[in-house]
Amino acid sequence: MGNLLYTIAVILVIFWAIGFFAFSLGSIIHVLLVIAVIAILLRLIQGRGI
Repeated sequence: MGNLLYTIAVILVIFWAIGFFAFSLGSIIHVLLVIAVIAILLRLIQGRGI
């Protein structure tokens, strides 16, 4: 489960970077970034490293 959260977080950060720098899709990209950051924080709080 932890690896799945980390994988999703990485994918969302990549999509955010692509959207923010290339397409400027608007607020949806920033929502993806927030979700990715939350997933990483949950992983750290659970005691697992990034």
